[in-house]
Amino acid sequence: MSADLALQKAVFARLSSDAALTALVAARIHDNPPGDVVHPYLTLGENETRDWPAGMEHRLTLHCFTRGGGRAEAKAILEAVRAALHDAALVLEGHSLVNLRFLDAQTRREADGITWRGTIRLRAVTEED
Repeated sequence: MSADLALQKAVFARLSSDAALTALVAARIHDNPPGDVVHPYLTLGENETRDWPAGMEHRLTLHCFTRGGGRAEAKAILEAVRAALHDAALVLEGHSLVNLRFLDAQTRREADGITWRGTIRLRAVTEED
């Protein structure tokens, strides 16, 4: 399994089992959100992977979407994601996680005027076992 996929699986497992995050989004953590998705929810977004000395560097992006709770709810979800992942000791299949660090977060209102999007970016370094 590639380091990129092993990291995605470990991140998804960590987020899905985090009590603070699931209190906000329940089980609505998606790789590919269904068409009838309920708000608020979290989705795995863009990622970049590149060679790194002795391993791979990964840039991960996650997005949350909320309506009724507005910007405050989006910020709460982003903070729960940051707390769950920043410096987390994740176990990856076939690879070791050297580090996982928070980079930045932002919120913005979507064009529909009622949906808020929160975006969080993290950086990870992995090594092959």
